Amino acid sequence: MKVKIAVLFGGKSVEHEVSVISAIQAIYSMNTEKYDVIPVYLTKKNEMYIGEDIGNIDAYKDIDGLLKKSQRVIMVNENGQVKLISYPFKLLKKPKETVVDMVFPIVHGTNVEDGALQGYLKTLGVPFVGCDVTASAVGMDKYIMKAILKDNNIPVLDCLRFTTADYKDITAMLDTIEKEIGYPAIVKPINLGSSVGITLAGDRDELTEAIDTAFLYSNRILVEHGISNLREVNCAVLGDATEAISSECEEPMRKDEILSYEDKYLSSSKSGSKGMAGVQRKIPADISPELREEIRSMAVKVFKHLGCNGVARIDFMIDEDTGKLYFNEINTIPGSLAFYLWEPVGMPYTELLDRLIDLTLKKAREEENIIYSFDTNILNIQTIGGSKGAKNV
Repeated sequence: MKVKIAVLFGGKSVEHEVSVISAIQAIYSMNTEKYDVIPVYLTKKNEMYIGEDIGNIDAYKDIDGLLKKSQRVIMVNENGQVKLISYPFKLLKKPKETVVDMVFPIVHGTNVEDGALQGYLKTLGVPFVGCDVTASAVGMDKYIMKAILKDNNIPVLDCLRFTTADYKDITAMLDTIEKEIGYPAIVKPINLGSSVGITLAGDRDELTEAIDTAFLYSNRILVEHGISNLREVNCAVLGDATEAISSECEEPMRKDEILSYEDKYLSSSKSGSKGMAGVQRKIPADISPELREEIRSMAVKVFKHLGCNGVARIDFMIDEDTGKLYFNEINTIPGSLAFYLWEPVGMPYTELLDRLIDLTLKKAREEENIIYSFDTNILNIQTIGGSKGAKNV
């Protein structure tokens, strides 16, 4: 019997379009002899749609037209089964139902990759591929993530964190950054990926503009010292807390000082976007065997320290002037699921997807053995001490 998998993509995120590309790439590569794949498109208003063309990338050239011929659904848990039910309900007509065994979120960015969607799926009680709520949230918050990894002896760049409340005295912000970070400075939204809102500043005017840009995308920002002679090397990890393996390393090519959104997703637009698979890169990265193994080993440590599950891509920075290696960020649901990093080590995309689904089934079995609630008669007690409740025990 086939496993019924709802591949969920899109969502209220600035990385919405990238998610569509990543998901449809995966759908095309899934083993349809083993899985009954149901593409589920999450609009920028967080409305779910299914339909014949939802898994067709060409249909997204006219999203309004696509939605008109597709069916909106809601996800519910009914009698222990999670179903996609047609919505809105119609009088005297039973809604159409589609039972799903598992959800495969292929989403990127705020509101979907950051634990919000994972919490929703966990509340529904449906198994889902990838990191759980905590790891997803921590993986998206660059400041908290740095703090955890620094505490576990993973090298990270020192940083400063600011909120919109600090912006009330931007002069003080600028003074603090210049004193503690210096130039060049990298300014980032604290909880976005795909290089959205990230700017390199070389002086006070550029720093002011960079702060304004970052605050357009988040109410919290991060500032770090920019490495002048920088190389970026990325590595993916597959597994869970028990066992994890690392992929080949890559060195993405960039046009400017930092790898931009355009470098990642628009550089191959003339021939059709391929998501992160279309980025100009060196695979394997042109690094020594010793550095390759250090990066691959450190990537696994990062994955486990953050409590990840499924596949993640870990990005590192090398300061060419000092030779120092630093962790940069993690993508808990990487663009294109980083399949292009697994193929060089002998793992085709279809096998990568199989392993992700197997990890989800393993996680579901383990969670069945955990006690989340138990019966008690506390609500049957006639007198519980008036308004003091448990305080009166």
